[in-house]
Amino acid sequence: MEAEVRSDACPFHHGGDDRKSASASEAGGTVAPNIRTQNFAQARTILRSDKVHQAGFMAEQVNRIGSATRQPILFLEGEAHRVQRGATARFFTPRVVTTHYRELMIRLSDNLVGRFQRDKRAQLDQLSLELAVEVASHIVGLTNSDPAGLTKRLDAFFTGDFDRPRNKLSALAWFLRSQYRVLSFYFRDVAPAIRARKKQRQDDVISHLIDQGYDGREILTECLVYGAAGMATTREFIVMAAWHMLEREELRASFLAADESGKIALLEELLRLEPVVGYIYRRMQSSLPGDAGLEGAEAGAAVAVDVRAANSDADAFGERPCEVVPGRHVSAKYGNAGLSFGDGEHRCPGAQVALLETCLFLERLMQVPGLNLDRPPSLAWNRLVTGYELRNAMISCD
Repeated sequence: MEAEVRSDACPFHHGGDDRKSASASEAGGTVAPNIRTQNFAQARTILRSDKVHQAGFMAEQVNRIGSATRQPILFLEGEAHRVQRGATARFFTPRVVTTHYRELMIRLSDNLVGRFQRDKRAQLDQLSLELAVEVASHIVGLTNSDPAGLTKRLDAFFTGDFDRPRNKLSALAWFLRSQYRVLSFYFRDVAPAIRARKKQRQDDVISHLIDQGYDGREILTECLVYGAAGMATTREFIVMAAWHMLEREELRASFLAADESGKIALLEELLRLEPVVGYIYRRMQSSLPGDAGLEGAEAGAAVAVDVRAANSDADAFGERPCEVVPGRHVSAKYGNAGLSFGDGEHRCPGAQVALLETCLFLERLMQVPGLNLDRPPSLAWNRLVTGYELRNAMISCD
């Protein structure tokens, strides 16, 4: 059975609805679910269960590269996942993010905002892409190729049509184009980074993978996963948060008046309302207990967690769950951002990175004199990450 989902209206409240991305989420993703859940408690039960495995989110794209000895960390389960997650956790701890990457984020943000002020006009999603790629590439270790070229290659890889055409000739062209993108990314970006780190290790993910005995193809798949999880999603959220602030002066003022923890809390509230990843998919390995309240959640079933709906559950987030409420009081067990970073053992390890770089960049951008949103972004749906895409937002300054 498949439960009916209406993501174009707030499912738990009949008051105001500040969500800009709700209209795009009906497109779904690359997995056809047997069950969909909107309830926050049910969703968290699924994501924390050891009876489910990952589904969707690049599984199909990674498999096209060919079989590898090791699965990417995103697709590992159980003890294998816990071991690898523990080994890479040092790259994402709050202390490491603050001490190792804060200065980089500030320098990049200053450069991007300074360039915008000189030019008086910029495409906001291009600025956010450059920032997200630069930060993530330093954490992963993709620093031995041209940054502008890396940005273009990742943008081309993660943006586009991910469904193979039915026409045989079109399908062949689609396949060759996809393979070219993967190979171009490998030979121009991944391979040079591997060569450099085999000569001299650095404090990054690729150096760690080399020490673990990963070969080139396995490192490539990890880089693709980190690219989708870290670069593509952060890019979109920066634009979404800026869009809200540029259209609502009181939000912008509240953001600028807060200290850093207050700024991040407001960003988490915006992310709760506008999660970049709209659906998280799981495949049932065995049935959940009957008290989980999920009819049909049996072995083999695909479950779609509707993150946007779960994050709008009034039982978890109180009154006006579909509105942006600065300073909203949320129980620590739910988290200010809800399920926007996932939950359970596969919760996004880069949450602190994404929030801090967004905070530091927008802190600088929102203080630019005469800042104006000339053209709001166009809204589309990316079936690869089951999330929104925001493009062609133009900003200017006096």
